[in-house]
Amino acid sequence: MSRESEADPSGEDTLPGVLPEALRAELVAFRRDLHMHPELGNQEFRTTAAIKARLEKAGLAPRVLAVGTGLICDIGTVGAADGVPVLALRADIDALPIPDTKAECAYRSTVPDRAHACGHDVHTTVVLGAGLVLADLHRQGRLPRPVRLIFQPAEEVLPGGAADAIADGALKGVGRIIAVHCDPRVDAGRIGLREGAITSACDRLEISLDGPGGHTARPHLTTDLVTAAARVVTDVPALVGRRVDTRAGLAVTWGRIESGHAPNVIPQHAELSGTVRCLDLDAWRQAPDIVVAAIDEVANLHRAKSEINYVRGVPPVVNDADVTGLLRDAMIARRGETAVEATEQSLGGEDFSWYLERVPGAMARLGVRPPGERTVRDLHQGDFDADESAITAGVELFTAAALLDAAGR
Repeated sequence: MSRESEADPSGEDTLPGVLPEALRAELVAFRRDLHMHPELGNQEFRTTAAIKARLEKAGLAPRVLAVGTGLICDIGTVGAADGVPVLALRADIDALPIPDTKAECAYRSTVPDRAHACGHDVHTTVVLGAGLVLADLHRQGRLPRPVRLIFQPAEEVLPGGAADAIADGALKGVGRIIAVHCDPRVDAGRIGLREGAITSACDRLEISLDGPGGHTARPHLTTDLVTAAARVVTDVPALVGRRVDTRAGLAVTWGRIESGHAPNVIPQHAELSGTVRCLDLDAWRQAPDIVVAAIDEVANLHRAKSEINYVRGVPPVVNDADVTGLLRDAMIARRGETAVEATEQSLGGEDFSWYLERVPGAMARLGVRPPGERTVRDLHQGDFDADESAITAGVELFTAAALLDAAGR
């Protein structure tokens, strides 16, 4: 059902839950503090404590997950309102193991080789801000249905901290779940939406190749592991690409290859690691057998013994059509139709997909590019930063979604 009637035809916002100016400034400061103190997956103790303290200050009762980081917080009593399932807002709170390379930035990371280079500090601040606004509406008796906040650890650690959150009851009583992910290709104040798959599946490959080495003058008496490794790098992706429907987008990409110590010695050991990404859920389920078989074939051809560690990661995030519509209507209610644009499916992986295996939900691309700027600071790069006006847009998207979701049930 359409919820556009909630927006005034004149463009004036008729929904409550707009971010107050004082809270806007506080949230920017909160995000900068997180940005300066990034923590890796399952180590987010300071981050968890900061979120918990602010929610408790607002009179809420957050619960830290059993794994020790991350937390869940309900606004309103879940199970009330005739047992209607609640809407969950999810954020991921971990950072990346890369250095912050921003040259002139007062809030750059203070932790060596750690950075919020994927925007999780923004995601966290958006859900926190939405929770504070919704808690205020609840105190006023203006929040029709309970809402759950999920601050999830270890999104960057395969197979993802979502599994820990789910095991700890994050989805108990939840009927729908929504999230945002920063997108430096979309202007701040706008969101990108897509029904169906919006990210890809992502697995990890770790390969060891072994064989008798020797002198480079006599390669015929050895297993030439450098050549074998090189053929695995080039031939395996080609073989995989011919053993599955090309529309599935199954791709093997290497990130590391290591072998040898001297120019005239054929080594006895080589190591490779990389990722397997896939746009299609069914093809992803077949991927381990296809990829492992291709590696073994190439290794055997070059008389190398292979040991393969295929680490299952995450399936694609598949956006539910109705929940995607909820996000669209919520953004239109706040900022008009021009604030929503279509987005393409990404080859990036996201463990938000594990929630969607259990309940309907959707993820929006949250624009973080300063309007008019042409340079794109890509994700997972040390110079990544976000236009902080995106925090306001994200908070108002989530608060509108919570109100429209209740109105549409």
